[in-house]
Amino acid sequence: MSDLPDLVHRVRERAVQQTEALPARVTDQEIADVESQLGFGLPQLLSLLYRDVANGGFGPEYTLLPLTGEGRTVLSEYGGLRAASFECWPHGVLPILDWGCGMYAAVDCLDPAAGVLLFEPNAGPDDWAEAWFLDSLSLAVWLTAWLEGTGWWEEEVMMADDAQEPTPWPDASQRLAADR
Repeated sequence: MSDLPDLVHRVRERAVQQTEALPARVTDQEIADVESQLGFGLPQLLSLLYRDVANGGFGPEYTLLPLTGEGRTVLSEYGGLRAASFECWPHGVLPILDWGCGMYAAVDCLDPAAGVLLFEPNAGPDDWAEAWFLDSLSLAVWLTAWLEGTGWWEEEVMMADDAQEPTPWPDASQRLAADR
């Protein structure tokens, strides 16, 4: 995708405006180490964000989790969620942002488009597939919504009379069943 460098540049500019001191960027070796531990690769755009913008600390609302390091990271959250219950967290779905109250934005690293998913477990679903929603068809579209102020998490968007209901993730049942 030829627009990736431009998108990453726009994200970096917004991130610098958003916070006084961004965390250090990660190296290609750190990304390779994380991918080795995960057992799957990161989508190109996600790698570029951590390598060329910062190791988390930017993005919508509560900001992206750091990829690696001390404390809560993408790597530690994924490991913890997978260890806690294979029933609710599918392989290859990487939590990148904690919305609070058990909700996460996550990137489907097994999807070539790197779709962004919303995990919303608070309704106490009988079937964990019901807790998964398709937030955006791609990470690029999700980031563009953040840059343009049109994401569902924006108060004006969320409170609008024509606010859209979340779309269930159509692959949730299949992906969750693959781990059983």
